[in-house]
Amino acid sequence: MTPLQQLIADVPQTGCVRWIGVRPESRGPMLALDAVEARLEAGLTGDHARPGVRNARQVTLIQWEHLAVISALMGRPHEHPVTPEDLRRNLVISGINLFSLKGRRFRIGQAIFETTGWCQPCARLQNNLGPGTFQAVRGHGGITARVLQSGIIRLGDGVSVEPVPDSGYAPFNPG
Repeated sequence: MTPLQQLIADVPQTGCVRWIGVRPESRGPMLALDAVEARLEAGLTGDHARPGVRNARQVTLIQWEHLAVISALMGRPHEHPVTPEDLRRNLVISGINLFSLKGRRFRIGQAIFETTGWCQPCARLQNNLGPGTFQAVRGHGGITARVLQSGIIRLGDGVSVEPVPDSGYAPFNPG
């Protein structure tokens, strides 16, 4: 493994769940929760996401630290920042770079997820929040994930990379 590969592989941070929300209806308002159940191949209980293993967007996550960046890029004053409800993501996470979860399995509370892609902004978001929203959110929209193991997620729960299961393979080492 090269030094760069080692740096990419090592994720020492542990994140924290700062906000939980579901969208009971496709275009309806977000409902903020203290806890939610993540269900295997179905997303979060109470969210309108389509169930099924083929749905790569079962859960959406955004970086807590990026809310301030998006607010600044939109020219929002400190008194009226962009909120998690505005951006319509399910989980807001602080303390760990969500992009470091690319290609990995990770645990939030009792549930295990795998990253399925980047969560890009959409035109509807700009229609809801006004001009400049699309460009402000680009690169800060978070990630999408699939539920691999059901479990309860609560505010304050940790977010950490899951270790890769041991394959039993040991490389030949003559030394």
